[in-house]
Amino acid sequence: MCGELRSAHAGQNVVVMGWVNRRRDHGNLIFLDLRDRSGIAQIVLDKELVPDGHAKGEQVRPEYVVAAVGKVRLRSQDAINPKMETGEIEIEATELRVLNDARLAPFSPAEEAIQNEEVRLKYRYVDLRRPEMQRNFRLRHEITLAVRESLSKQGFLEIETPILTKSTPEGARDFLVPSRIHPGEFYALPQSPQIFKQILMISGFDRYFQIARCFRDEDLRADRQLEFTQVDLEMSLPPPESICPPRSRASATTNRCVSTAPTSPICVCPDSPTCAPRLRPKRSLRCRSIRRCPSWRCVFPR
Repeated sequence: MCGELRSAHAGQNVVVMGWVNRRRDHGNLIFLDLRDRSGIAQIVLDKELVPDGHAKGEQVRPEYVVAAVGKVRLRSQDAINPKMETGEIEIEATELRVLNDARLAPFSPAEEAIQNEEVRLKYRYVDLRRPEMQRNFRLRHEITLAVRESLSKQGFLEIETPILTKSTPEGARDFLVPSRIHPGEFYALPQSPQIFKQILMISGFDRYFQIARCFRDEDLRADRQLEFTQVDLEMSLPPPESICPPRSRASATTNRCVSTAPTSPICVCPDSPTCAPRLRPKRSLRCRSIRRCPSWRCVFPR
């Protein structure tokens, strides 16, 4: 992977593949910044050493997909780029292969902010190459993995429930899917796994969880869309003191993932870093909102 190369890999022969993030032509030397989801590595094409690769490098443009074969070498002291994680090394290419060309993109994935939202969504595949979007997907994966590991260690079973189901009255309208076999009848997409998890509880699955996809046909709001994902869990026959710890431990695990992401809020409990504060009914009514309660604060790192 491009972003994993370090000074310890100097002298090793590598093959890297990805998208051309930037191209700089210095005559006999052409520099390509090659990007994949792990980061960026600099490729050097020397006309004297690899005339064929240098000729291909002259035709390469941003967002071309290429593969480079070469040896990792340390940069000279004055060429080190401290802003790049791979800034101490570069790859002296012995071969360059153009895997796919590309038309000029309407915007560059290197841009931090795209002004025109419609253009960004129309060319979503280009937008998803941006480092910010790559970080968001990686963070979501880490949170999902942390939830699964935390709840699994606490004895919960992850069980999938059906997507095509019977319509049940809930808080919003159902999305309906017509049945081909039974004309005039419809399946409903679940607003939540409510019915199925109750069946699981009376079937003997005393601890269940699911990272469930939910569908609700309702007006869009800032915190709600037509389809979303929720962490759904259920316990049967639990004593009162056993209800909070599983949720608190899972929340603490996800908070540790979120705290490593820039500009993300870190929820801090002054009593214990692994347990959310418990409020008595009178105090919760007095606070009316968790944000007004002095025992819980959302801290934003500077």
